[in-house]
Amino acid sequence: MAFSAHMTAVLDVPQIRDRLLRASVADYHRYTEGQPTELLRGIVIEKMSRSPLHIFIAQKLHNILAGQIAPEFAVFLEGSITTPDSEPVPDVAVVAGDLDQYRSTHPATAELIVEVAIPSLEIDRVKGLIYAEAGVKECWIVCPEEKQVEIYRQPTAQGYAGRIVLSTPAVLESCGVAGRAGGFRRVVCVKCRKG
Repeated sequence: MAFSAHMTAVLDVPQIRDRLLRASVADYHRYTEGQPTELLRGIVIEKMSRSPLHIFIAQKLHNILAGQIAPEFAVFLEGSITTPDSEPVPDVAVVAGDLDQYRSTHPATAELIVEVAIPSLEIDRVKGLIYAEAGVKECWIVCPEEKQVEIYRQPTAQGYAGRIVLSTPAVLESCGVAGRAGGFRRVVCVKCRKG
């Protein structure tokens, strides 16, 4: 359901914002199963529809990463990460461990998260703060409209301490994800084009 300007303005009023009923992760699962939503800081957010370009870039990055990482990692496309107050759904997540260990539970953190920011840049940056708190070692926000990639590293409880912005095309190197050859760091070359 879309909010009108009046409805969203209501959230700017501190007394109303303080009275919001927050959803726990368990409540979120109970009430939203099968719906295209994310839980961000206890608030259920309807996911935006994905453009063909968004789908293409996310799938391409997933395929490249899945083909290059070491077997001790699993790569998820549109798989949830569960934290104490949130359950964001990154476009791509590289997590430590075997895929089978996530059969009945979502990962609580990741080695690398990739978000494709079409047209969700501000939301993806908010999610980046959640990822940092969850100890996600690295977060890439791919911005095709701007033809750049924001790379966040060194997670802290207040967000990421390190931020690099690269213009595309660029070779992206992950500091935390080893490739099939062991010390492999060069993960993917991304070319962002609009249209």
